Amino acid sequence: MAENLTLARPYADAAFSLAKAGNALGPWSAALDRMAAVVTDPQMQGCIGNPRLTASQIFGFFTDVVGKLTAEQKNFVQVLIDNDRLGVLPEIRELFVELKNGFEGIKDAEIESAFPIDNATLAQLTADLETRYRCKIKSTITINPDLIGGVRIAIGDQVIDASVRGKLAVMASALKN
Repeated sequence: MAENLTLARPYADAAFSLAKAGNALGPWSAALDRMAAVVTDPQMQGCIGNPRLTASQIFGFFTDVVGKLTAEQKNFVQVLIDNDRLGVLPEIRELFVELKNGFEGIKDAEIESAFPIDNATLAQLTADLETRYRCKIKSTITINPDLIGGVRIAIGDQVIDASVRGKLAVMASALKN
């Protein structure tokens, strides 16, 4: 994974530069989402690794499946194919999103909850996080019944553990000492 990130970084930087210069961060992000989804499909992986297919055949098949792409995006795909880097598109997409979020002042928040969170509560929680971190927060929710109750929030390398399981772990640790 670390090697793939190393391989993907210059391509993500290039895609970000092209998107920023063309004032098209959103369209590039959407296109990279589609490309990453297509390249992870087992059938597409079989085509990419097939030595009988030429680069132009892979390009044609890949772009047909991905759908609408701009000329710059097609050129980007061609460069990836020519350099045998099509397989690192998921990492390129991940790095691109990090660059885009940093440019737009957005941080990702991974919120784990023991129970489903309604929209009003999520909106209030997101607003509180935006106030605390002084930036825009993009929240992703996952349900984790192991938390027993409460939430666990990860933003970057910071974790706010307000779950019952977390409080029980702290209490157990204090009792052992």
